[in-house]
Amino acid sequence: MPQQSRYTNDEFEALMNKVILTLEEGGANRDLSLMVLGNVITHILNTQVSPENREAMATQFADVLKKSVKNS
Repeated sequence: MPQQSRYTNDEFEALMNKVILTLEEGGANRDLSLMVLGNVITHILNTQVSPENREAMATQFADVLKKSVKNS
């Protein structure tokens, strides 16, 4: 069964496009983009996830990321 998101496709697409546009406007290549996005994810985990749940959430995120690139 597909997972239901609490966010609309429009909300998701608009924010994702802003992030991509910001990276492109900054002239970020692949390596810099991945470094920035990795640090953003670390910041989110460190500021919005309780310490006892961070590692599990990071692992879950990494697993989903691996599946998304494997299936594309």
